[in-house]
Amino acid sequence: MIKHKIILNILGKLLVGESLFLFLSLLVSLIYQEPDSMAFVKSILITFTVGGMSYMLSKGAGKDLGKREGYIIVSIVWVVFSIFGCLPYLFSGAIPSVTDAFFETMSGFTTTGSSILNNIEELPHGILFWRSLTQWMGGMGIIVMFLAILPTLGIGGRELFIAEVPGPAPDKLAPRIRETARNLWGLYILFTLAETILLFVGGMTFFDAINHSLTTMATGGYSTKQASAGFFTSAYLQYVMIFFMFIAGTNFTLAYAMVTGKLSRVFKDEEFRFYTLVVLMFTGIITIVLVIGNNFGFEQAFRDSLFTVVSIITTTGYATADYLLWSPFLGMLVFVLFFVGGSAGSTGGGVKVVRILLLFKNSFYELKRLVHPNAIIPIRYNGHVVDQRTVTNILAFFVFYIIIFMISSILMSLWTPDIYSAFSAVATTLGNIGPGFGEIGPMENFFHLPALAKWFLSFLMLLGRLELFTVLILFSPSFWRH
Repeated sequence: MIKHKIILNILGKLLVGESLFLFLSLLVSLIYQEPDSMAFVKSILITFTVGGMSYMLSKGAGKDLGKREGYIIVSIVWVVFSIFGCLPYLFSGAIPSVTDAFFETMSGFTTTGSSILNNIEELPHGILFWRSLTQWMGGMGIIVMFLAILPTLGIGGRELFIAEVPGPAPDKLAPRIRETARNLWGLYILFTLAETILLFVGGMTFFDAINHSLTTMATGGYSTKQASAGFFTSAYLQYVMIFFMFIAGTNFTLAYAMVTGKLSRVFKDEEFRFYTLVVLMFTGIITIVLVIGNNFGFEQAFRDSLFTVVSIITTTGYATADYLLWSPFLGMLVFVLFFVGGSAGSTGGGVKVVRILLLFKNSFYELKRLVHPNAIIPIRYNGHVVDQRTVTNILAFFVFYIIIFMISSILMSLWTPDIYSAFSAVATTLGNIGPGFGEIGPMENFFHLPALAKWFLSFLMLLGRLELFTVLILFSPSFWRH
C-alpha cells in the first residue's frame, strides 16, 4: 500500500524550503526597490502556508519510505514546485497567463531554458533573479538539494536520490546519501561563486554575473538579456562561460576529483574522454567550414563554434551566434548534438554521453559475437565489466526515447507550421536544451505556440529531466497494485 501521509509530509517540508528561496528573491526586490516585492510576499505566504499545513496534517507519518513513494515524490515535487514557483510571475504581472507562467517555471526548474518572454530587460530584478534561481535549484536536483540541507529528509534518502538522479551509474562521493548530497552541493556552490567572480572581473555587473553563474552551472541557459549570452560580446566573458558550461556538463564526481588534485582519474575516465572528443571534433569541423565557407576570421569562428557546441551538448542553451544562418550541413551537426547531452552525474540533460558510449560499444561487440558466437565478450567500462542489466536498461531507454520523440513530433506537427519546428520543439524540450530550429530558433522563443502545445512541452521537459523511467513508471498499472 502506498503511504500517502509520508508523501504529503515530505512535500510539505519541500514547499517550506521553496518559500525560503522565494524569500531570497524578495530580498533582491527590496534592494532594488521595485514593485514586484508584494508579489513575492504573497507567493511566500501561500507557499509557506500550504507547505506548513501539509506537514502538520501528516505528522507522525512514519519513516518507512519505499521505492514507490520515492518515485511519486520525485515526479510530483517538480510539478508542485512549478505551480507555486509561477506565482511571482502571475502576481507581479510579469507573465499574466497561467499557461505561460507555468511553462516558464517548469522550463526553469528542469533547466530546459525554453522561454516565452519577449521583454526580459524590462522585468524587475527580483523576477529575473527568481527565474535564474529556479534553474540553479533544479540543476543539481530539488531532492538532492534538500537532502543536503534538511536532516529530516534523510529518511528514505536513498530511494529519493536514486529516483531523482537516474542513469547507468550515478557515482557517489561518499557512502552516505546525505553526505553525498552535501558534497555535490558544496562543489556546485564553489563553482557558482568562482564563475561569478570571474564574470564580474570581466566587466559584467554583479547582478548579471550572479544570474549567469546560476544558470551556467545549472546548464539552464536563462539570461538577463533578450539576446542571451550574445549580448556580451567580450571574448573573455564568453570563454569563461564556455569553461564553466563544460565543467557543469562533466560528471561532478570527476569535477570533485579535479578540485582535489586527482587529475589522473579524470583523464582515465572513458566518458570524460569521449565527451571531450565529441566537443573537439564538432568544434573543429564547424570552425573549418565557417572559416572556409563563410569567410569568418579564425578566432571568431572558433569561439562561435566552441560556444555553440558546448552550449548544446551540455544542454545549457545559451546562444552567441544564430546557427540557423549557418549552412544546412552545420545546422545538421548542431541538431545531432541535441541527442547527446552531458555526462552522467552532471547538471546537463539529454541522453547522456555514457549511454551513447556504451551503446556504441555494445553494437561493435555484437558484430564480434556474430563472428565468434561461442565467445564471451563482455562490455567493459573504465576497466570494469558492465552488468547485463545496465546494458538492457540503456537499450530500453533508447527505445523509449525514440518512440516518445516520434509520437511527440507527430503531435507537435498539429501546432507548428512545419515539420522542422515540430521535430526541434520536441528534441529541445525532451533533451532539456532550450533553443531549437525553425520558429523556435536561438534568436526566437516559444511565445507564439498555442496553450495546449506549451502544456505538452512542459510535460516533455519533466520527462526528459527525470530521464523517462521515473515518470513513465507512474503510468504502469502494476506500479499501483498493492
